[in-house]
Amino acid sequence: MTSNTLRLSLLAASIIAVAACNKGAASNNTVTSVTTTTTGNSTAATDPTASAESAAPASIAHDASVATVDSKGAMTMVRKGSGEWTCMPDNPVTPGPDPMCFDANAAKWVNAWVHHQTPPEGVVGVIYMLEGGTDASNSDPYATKPTADNDWVNTGPHIMVVGSKEILAGHPSGAKPDTSVPYVMWAGTPYAHLMIPVAAAK
Repeated sequence: MTSNTLRLSLLAASIIAVAACNKGAASNNTVTSVTTTTTGNSTAATDPTASAESAAPASIAHDASVATVDSKGAMTMVRKGSGEWTCMPDNPVTPGPDPMCFDANAAKWVNAWVHHQTPPEGVVGVIYMLEGGTDASNSDPYATKPTADNDWVNTGPHIMVVGSKEILAGHPSGAKPDTSVPYVMWAGTPYAHLMIPVAAAK
């Protein structure tokens, strides 16, 4: 996961992308160019589609919509997909690679989180981050930087399962988790979800 301040803008734009795709708002499948105004991951800046697709298995990413967001939170649809998945390339202002792909159910969970609302019950979603992510607080869904008591953690390649209280049972949920095994992030909040580490992408 990325720093939450940047991620809020990224995921808020993602929700817009999902809505646009589901309504068929885009009139064509690609845009002719993408301008990145920040520095960082050159792959994402020069080839956002390749970066975005690296977040999930090819069977999902190949047909997913791809959207980018600039430093001001403005979203650009790079490719309109044929399914209900949306992928975002690496955010170039974060220190590590953090592209993500998520399904329509996960978009509803993200929308609730971004707007400080209760996520819909029984709407289970999946978010792929097979390139891993940079740091985030394991206890505060809205932390913007590490402090002495907000349990900052580092994650590698992982899958997130959101929107299910039942799936959390039996998994560790402490403030200082072992991120090499499945664990509950943001335990005790409405946004608790299961983090599932996976092997690094080849």
